[in-house]
Amino acid sequence: MTIHPMAMPRWTPVKWSAAFGLWAAACLAAFPAFGGGRFCVVDGWGTGEGLLPQSSVISMVQTRDGYLWLGTLNGLARFDGVHFTIFDESTTPKLSSIQIVKLFEDSQRNLWIGTESAGAMLVTNGQIFNLSLGRGPHNGHLISICEDSTGAVWLLTQDRALARYWRGKVDVWNLSGDGRAVIAENSGPVWVGTEHEMLALDPAVARSKAPLPEMARVPVGQLDFLLASRTGGYWLIADGVIKKCAGTTVEQDFGPYPWMLNGDPVKAACEDRDGNLIVGLLNQGIFWFDAQGHATHISTNNGLANDSVLSMVMDSDGSLWVGLDGGGPTARPLNRVTRSIFDLLDSSAGQVIQSICADNKGGVWFSPKDNDFSYLKDGVTTNVGSSFGSLSKLNPKAILVDANQKVWAATMGINLFHLEDNKLMPAPTAGILNPEISALFQGHDGRLWVGTRGGLGCWNGQEWTNFTTNNGLSANVVCAIADETNGDLWVGTEHAGLDILCGGQGASFRKIDGCPSDNISCLYLDGRGVLWIGTIGNGLARLAGGQWKHYTTRNGLAGNSIDYIIEDGEGFLWIGSNAGLMRVSKKELDEYDPGSPGLLFCRSYDQRDGLPATECAYGSQPAACRAGDGLLWFPTIAGMVSVNPSDIKPNTNPPPVLIEEALAGQPAQTTNGLRTAPPESVTVPAGGENLEIHYTSLNLAAASRTVFRFQLEGQQTNWTQAGRDRLARYVNLPHGSYRFHVEARNEDGIWNQAGASLNVIVLPPFWETWWFRAVAAGALLGIIIATVHIISTQKLHRQLAGLRQQQALEKERARIARDIHDQVGASLTQLSLLGEMIQADKDKPGETEGHARLISQTARETALELDEIVWTVNPSNDTLDGLVNYICKNAQEYLAVAGLRYRLDVPAELPPAAISPEARHNVFLAAKEAVTNVVRHARASEAWLRLRLDPQSFTLEIEDNGRGPKGMDEKAAGSRNGLRNMRKRMEDIGGELFIGPGHQGGTLVRLTVPLQNR
Repeated sequence: MTIHPMAMPRWTPVKWSAAFGLWAAACLAAFPAFGGGRFCVVDGWGTGEGLLPQSSVISMVQTRDGYLWLGTLNGLARFDGVHFTIFDESTTPKLSSIQIVKLFEDSQRNLWIGTESAGAMLVTNGQIFNLSLGRGPHNGHLISICEDSTGAVWLLTQDRALARYWRGKVDVWNLSGDGRAVIAENSGPVWVGTEHEMLALDPAVARSKAPLPEMARVPVGQLDFLLASRTGGYWLIADGVIKKCAGTTVEQDFGPYPWMLNGDPVKAACEDRDGNLIVGLLNQGIFWFDAQGHATHISTNNGLANDSVLSMVMDSDGSLWVGLDGGGPTARPLNRVTRSIFDLLDSSAGQVIQSICADNKGGVWFSPKDNDFSYLKDGVTTNVGSSFGSLSKLNPKAILVDANQKVWAATMGINLFHLEDNKLMPAPTAGILNPEISALFQGHDGRLWVGTRGGLGCWNGQEWTNFTTNNGLSANVVCAIADETNGDLWVGTEHAGLDILCGGQGASFRKIDGCPSDNISCLYLDGRGVLWIGTIGNGLARLAGGQWKHYTTRNGLAGNSIDYIIEDGEGFLWIGSNAGLMRVSKKELDEYDPGSPGLLFCRSYDQRDGLPATECAYGSQPAACRAGDGLLWFPTIAGMVSVNPSDIKPNTNPPPVLIEEALAGQPAQTTNGLRTAPPESVTVPAGGENLEIHYTSLNLAAASRTVFRFQLEGQQTNWTQAGRDRLARYVNLPHGSYRFHVEARNEDGIWNQAGASLNVIVLPPFWETWWFRAVAAGALLGIIIATVHIISTQKLHRQLAGLRQQQALEKERARIARDIHDQVGASLTQLSLLGEMIQADKDKPGETEGHARLISQTARETALELDEIVWTVNPSNDTLDGLVNYICKNAQEYLAVAGLRYRLDVPAELPPAAISPEARHNVFLAAKEAVTNVVRHARASEAWLRLRLDPQSFTLEIEDNGRGPKGMDEKAAGSRNGLRNMRKRMEDIGGELFIGPGHQGGTLVRLTVPLQNR
C-alpha cells in the first residue's frame, strides 16, 4: 500500500472519535486481563533522599555506556539500576536549565539535553555547550530530536523551529505548522511531522544556509506520533490507525488504535528488542504490541504505579523503563516492566498454595489454603470437595498422586482423604493417626508414608503401622520423608535432626553428629543417591557417602530457610525458600567447597521475575512438582506458578563494569562528573592514605542481583568478595603504585573478567620520596666520603707530620752531629794538637805557657759550644722566652768579654709563644753571627739589642755605633759566609733579614721571625 496525499481521508478528530469510540471500548474489553505471566511491573522508584529529584520523568535515554538518563523538571538524573546521581545547578553550574524535557544520544556518544525554556545543550567529553534555538514565546522548548544517515542532528522546537546541527554549525528553519516530531529512517529521509502534514527531507543534499531539501509532503488528518524503527522504516500513529511504513509505502497496518479515543495524547513510543511497537499514553498506560499487531494493555491493574505515561525506553537487556507523571508523595514515577519468567495460574492468584502434585494425565493437583483442593487440566481449574461438602475450612495441607494414580489428600482437621468418584473421601482407618498431617510420601515399594506431629504412619494397603519415639524415631514431629531404593527410609524431624530407618532399626543424625541443623524442613534424594536436606534457618545440606556439605547465604544462597527441593532434569536443583526461589547447579554444589572464600552461584527468582510473592510456601510434602510435560510447578504464599526450564534463556552478556568515582585524601579528590570519561588513575596525596573507590555494573535488568569482587594488585593476593556492595575502601595504604581491578557477575552467573581497572598512586611523605632519599643518600655518601677523606687526610697528615718530625729529628741529629763535629771536634782536635805541642816544647817554658793559655781558651770555647748544643736540643727551651733570654745571655757575655758597652731592650714579660727547635736554632745562630760581627768588624764602642713584639711575629734588632755598612769592605763581605748563612737561616724559617744603617750611624741588623711557624 502506498500513501497518496489525495487518497488519505481528511477526517477530523471528532469524526475519528465517533467512528472508533465503540470499537475501542469493545477492543479493550476483549483484551485479556494481565495474569498470564507475559509482562510484569517489577520495580518502581520514587522521589526522596538519594532518589529521583522530581516526580515527573519527562524524558529518558539509555546511553551506550549503559547508564539510564532521566529528565525531570528539577534536574537531570543518571541511574545505574541501583543508585541515582543528580545533576543540577549545585552540582553542574553550567547547566542552562534544570527543566529537562528531552534527552538523546547521537552516534558520537554526545548527549543532547532539551530544556523547557533555555534551548538545547550538547554534552561532549564532559563539556557543556548551549544552543539557542527558539525565537518564540517558548524560547526553544525542544520536543523532538534525531540523527540522520550523514551524522547531522535535527532538532524540532515547540516554536516551529527546525534546526540542523552539523560539524559545530547550527542552521534553523521556520515551519508553517506546529511541530510534532522529527525522525530519520535508516539510510532514508528525515521526516518532519506537523499537526496535519508530514514533510520528507533528503539529508544527503541538506546544506547550510540553503532551503530545506524537500522530497515529499504527505497530509494527515491528525498526527499523534512518529517513531523511527531500528529495523528500517518508521511507525506512523495518525488518524486513529497504526501503520509501519518505509518512505511513503505502508508495510504493515495494525488497524485502529486499541485505546479509547478520549483525547489522551500519545506521549511516548519505542520498540522492544524484537522490533515490536510499544505505545504509552497519558492516563491510559501502555500498549505492547506483538508482531501480528495484537496489544497487551499494561496499567495500574497490572502493577503500573499510575497510567500517565510520559516517556519510555527499552534497555539493552530487554526491560522496558517507563517514566510517569507524578502521583503524590508516595509516587513511583519510574517503573521497570519486563517479560515474566513464570506463568501465574490466575485461579490461584492471591492464595497460599501448600502442595502441588502432577498426575500422568497432564493434570496438576494443588491445595490452596482456606479453599478446596483443586485440579488443573487443559487450562481449566476445578475445585474438588468431599462427600460432605467443602474442605476449605479444614485447611488443605498436602496432596499426593501415587504410582497407581490414586489421589491422597491431607488436611489439618479430619486427617487423611483419598479420591473416589471425583469426591475426596476419608481414608480407611485413618483415625489412628495424628490429625495434623504435613507430609505424604510413597516409597519405592509402594507403601504410603504419612508424617504428622504425632509420629510417622505407614499404610501398606491393608493396615497402618505407626512409628514414634517409642519405636525408632528421635522425635514425633515429622516434616519430611525420602527413601532409598533398598527400602531405607529418611525422616526429617523438628528439633531432633535426621533419622534413618533400616529394617526396623533406627539411627539419627543430630547437629552434634554433623547434620547442619536439628530442624529439618524438606528432603530430596536424587538418582545418584545423594540426599539433599533443607533446614529451617540454616541453609542446605548435602549428604553423600557419609560426607556432609553445608551451604548458607554466606556461600551464596538467597535464603537460609528452605521450603522444598526438586530437580528439573537438566542438572539443576530448584529450591524454595523464604527469600525466593533458587536454581543451583548440582555439579557446582558437588564441587564447591563451603570453606573456600569464593561464592557459590545461585540464581534467585522473586517478584521481579514474575513470582506473585518472594516467599515460597512452607510446611507441606509434596510441595513443588515436575509435570510430565517438563513444566515445574511451585507453590508460593500468593499463588501457584509454572516454568519450563528449557525456555529459560540465561543472560550470557557479561555485565558492564565501570569505575565511577575515586575519592582520595582530605579533602576528597573526586573524578566524577557529567559525561566525563571514567577515571584511569587516582593519586592519593601524602598524609591522606585513605581511598574510596565507587564502582558499578550497568546491568539495568538485574542491577540489584549483580555481585562484585575486587582486588588491589600490589596489596592483595586474593579477591575480596564484595557481594552487592559497590564501594571499596582502603585505609592507611602504604605509599607506592597499585592497580585496582573490579569484576562483576550477572544474575545468571556470567562474570565480566575484563572488568574495570584503576591505577592508584599513593604519594609518600617527602622524607620517603625518591628525590629526598636520593638527596639523603647523596648526603650520607658525601658524609661518608668526607669522613673517610678527613680520616684519611688526618692519617696522612699524621703520617706526614711523623715523617716531618722524623725528618726534623734526623735533620736535628744531623745538625747536632755537624755542630759537634765542626765545633767540638775542631776544638778537641785543636786541644790535642796543643797538648802535643806542649809535650814537644816542654823544655821551653815560654812556648809551653803560650800553649797552655790556648788550651784553656779552647776548652772554654768548647764548653760554650757544648752549652749551645745542649741548649738547642733541650725541648724545654722551645719558647720565645727561652730563645730571647739565651740570645741576651750570649750577647751579654760576648760583648762584655770584648769590652763593649751594650744595652738590652727586652720586655719584662714575654708571651708564652712556642718556637720550633729549627727556628730557635736558626734565630740564635743568626743573632750570634750579628753580635760576632759587631765585635769583630764594626769597630764599635757600643751595641744595642732590642726585641719588638707583634701579634704574628717578633723582631730582634742588633745595632752598633761602628763604621756602618758604608765602611764595610763589600768585596770582603761578599766573600764571607756569615752574612750569606744569616740570610739563608732566616729564609729557612720563613723570616726576614735586614742589614742597613742604624740610628747611631752604625749598622742595624733586623731579624723578623713569624710566630705562626712555631
